Amino acid sequence: MSRVRDIVGDRQLFWVEEDDTVAGAARRMAELNCGAILVLSGGELRGVFSERDLMRRVVLERRDAETTPVGSVMSAQLATIDESASIEEAMAAMQAHNCRHLPVMREGRVAAFLSMRDVMKHELALKTEELHHMRAYIHGSP
Repeated sequence: MSRVRDIVGDRQLFWVEEDDTVAGAARRMAELNCGAILVLSGGELRGVFSERDLMRRVVLERRDAETTPVGSVMSAQLATIDESASIEEAMAAMQAHNCRHLPVMREGRVAAFLSMRDVMKHELALKTEELHHMRAYIHGSP
């Protein structure tokens, strides 16, 4: 059974600070080509800032992205997952909390950020490998 740690491995952790501006956070997300980013303050997890937060809490409310701190518009009510959790548990948590991103915790501290895309890529790779083995078995290939 695959675990969250199998997907996130030792990948680099990216984040913005709570007092960074929305524009700065959006630029960082664009650089990383991602739809959400962790928000930390002093190394502690404070929230997640997503494209949805940008649209709902900045654009629709006509806030100035150059002056609005990301901490005032981020999602602060977060579901997290431990790195030892199964992929199935991660998918269930995303579904239960209606989210596509989960901060991954290790010993009480944020260690990674898991996206639904990460989970889907991992599951697709497993299914592709399984299909390859089944075809080889059917056709008598070693």
